Amino acid sequence: MSTFAIAIGTFVSCTAEKKQDPFQISKQNIGLLTDSTQVKDLKDVFPNDSLVTFIKGDEFNGGNNDIDIYNLQGEQLLSLTPSETLDSTSTIKSVRIMNASYKTDKNVTTISTFKDINNNYKISSINNLINSVVISVNEINASFTIDKKELPANLRYDMGLTIEAIQIPDNAKIKYFMIHW
Repeated sequence: MSTFAIAIGTFVSCTAEKKQDPFQISKQNIGLLTDSTQVKDLKDVFPNDSLVTFIKGDEFNGGNNDIDIYNLQGEQLLSLTPSETLDSTSTIKSVRIMNASYKTDKNVTTISTFKDINNNYKISSINNLINSVVISVNEINASFTIDKKELPANLRYDMGLTIEAIQIPDNAKIKYFMIHW
């Protein structure tokens, strides 16, 4: 009788475990893709999706060979950059989130605004680049790029300015959403 109770208890605990959301973004994973997933294992991680690899040259040119992930409807989901070019045992060093289905535990997606980022995460840094600002959030290993067209005119042209979070409009849209490992 006790063996039966243990078996039922094990079954209940196994079924009570939460299944990994394939669109959940956290610090060390995006769905089933983790910071230790190797390129050779991507077909197992994305069994129902298409993987497209663009070879930009040979192993001597040193360029990144991104791997794009598309769903069955042809929508691009992610763009992965391996740590090492043309190495099937390489892990992924960065992931560009391309589809709004992917969300953080605080519901930040590619269609979120600066207000969503600022209200939900501690901003680690803001970098002022030529045509954009990059907001880093170390809590989830993320960076969010916002086009300078979203900023007030007085902040768009001087790369020497230190841009503070308070200067970025709440409704500024995210141009790029990246996870770095």
